[in-house]
Amino acid sequence: MPLNLHDANELIGRAHAKATELGIQVSVAVVDEGGLLITLARMDGAPPLTPQVAEAKAVGAAMLHRDGASLGELAKDRPGFFSVVDRLVRVPIVPGLGSVLIRRDGTVLGAVGVSGGRPEQDLECAQAGISPA
Repeated sequence: MPLNLHDANELIGRAHAKATELGIQVSVAVVDEGGLLITLARMDGAPPLTPQVAEAKAVGAAMLHRDGASLGELAKDRPGFFSVVDRLVRVPIVPGLGSVLIRRDGTVLGAVGVSGGRPEQDLECAQAGISPA
């Protein structure tokens, strides 16, 4: 069963709750397995560029089936490959902490990307988002 809007909105709610707990304002993007945006939400006070960065983090994770940290390693280890792949998707890919895959029964359904905090805070929020309530 594909990821639906209701599930994506609940995920964003959990990620935003974690951000509030951490005392930060973030944007959270959820994309499907093809990297297409399902929903995006920017907390009041989150920096203006965070929605685009959150989506770019999520798209990279979904398209390459790798979390943000793994994408960062790929960009560092294989910059030529990464620069070509980055041009093949509809938004730039932002590697680094803050994106995680959404899986169900071992199948990748999409990804979540978070932007607005320090990298490790973005990751905490993304992980909180995919954790069931």
